[in-house]
Amino acid sequence: MTEQATSKRRSTFNELTVSEVRSLTPDSIEVTFAVPAELAEAYNYVPGQYVALRKDIEVHGETKELRRSYSICAAPTVHEDGTGEVRVAIKRDLGGLFSNWANDHLKAGDVIDVMSPTGSFVSKHEMTSLNNPEGLAEDVLAKDEDMFVAVAAGSGITPIMSITRTLLEKNSSARVDLVYANKSATDVMFLEEIADLKDRYPSRFAVHHVLSREQRISPLLTGRIDEEKIQTLLGSVIRTDLVDEWFLCGPFELVQLVRDTLTEKDVPEEKVRFELFTTGPSAGRVEGQRGRAVEDTDGPSFQIDFNLDGLQGTVKSPKSARETILNAALRARPDVPFACAGGVCGTCRAKLVEGDVDMEENYALEKDEIERGYVLTCQSRPTTDKVLVDYDQ
Repeated sequence: MTEQATSKRRSTFNELTVSEVRSLTPDSIEVTFAVPAELAEAYNYVPGQYVALRKDIEVHGETKELRRSYSICAAPTVHEDGTGEVRVAIKRDLGGLFSNWANDHLKAGDVIDVMSPTGSFVSKHEMTSLNNPEGLAEDVLAKDEDMFVAVAAGSGITPIMSITRTLLEKNSSARVDLVYANKSATDVMFLEEIADLKDRYPSRFAVHHVLSREQRISPLLTGRIDEEKIQTLLGSVIRTDLVDEWFLCGPFELVQLVRDTLTEKDVPEEKVRFELFTTGPSAGRVEGQRGRAVEDTDGPSFQIDFNLDGLQGTVKSPKSARETILNAALRARPDVPFACAGGVCGTCRAKLVEGDVDMEENYALEKDEIERGYVLTCQSRPTTDKVLVDYDQ
């Protein structure tokens, strides 16, 4: 496969069967989906990418379609018979409809709609040949040591596990430092797997468990990660000037704190990769607004045109509704791609061909994508009477 698959590959849903559900902690599970040989190519992925799960679930007596995005937690695997697998970790969220349902009811043999892998939280060190991490760039392997640092909290460890495993297994010159924050030892996801990596690569993998509600020997590793702790970790424990690439995954506050600290230490922005596992107050707006707005024949409306799968759709959106392009487009085409609806995953990405929009949040698009005219349609509202977006570009 080629590099383009990591940046823009048309995401589609297929029914996959759950082959295993494994408990990670009292509040989280690892779910393995079996990928048949005929779909193995579609579910090839780069370490760090994610899938969206779609399921109709009964909520308070009403059946609702729920979509949630989960990072893939295992290194790419293809079996001798051509079949594959995709593993994700699902941690309970307080009030989370899908995560609680999955932890309580999901079992082997269940069938769920799983979107083909996507996402750009991947290493820029040429880890872009899907299911072929051996193809790391020669300039990387030629160095004496390649230094990578990951900072994660809670379920933010999920994509980090896939990236770390692949780096250590396929790049003999790689060294990885992991700073992993949790409330207590019982909350640490993939505890055994992390310990196994430490045993297997004692000189190339270092892990720093920070527990907010448990006393550890070192005060640096006890309590919440705040500015003082980050400054100390990145000053005495980890030398920022030697790090080739950073991976940050967790809640917005932690990710932003680390990013700000790295900026203060003159770490180039292109060396810092980040992903959020919370979508903030924007999440769920698609579910809440889908189908609510209707064309107001007596009032002014925006005209929203969009290209999808080679076909053009048109929908009118009342200016008074202030709905997003995605919400409007879903009334005309229920198959318009989206997953998180919070500006985080990038599934709803499209190119703005005509008109102007106001994009409220963006945690998914790179600077160069924005410069080339791409927007997140779940966060974009028209500011001109007519807009045209292209999901196919």
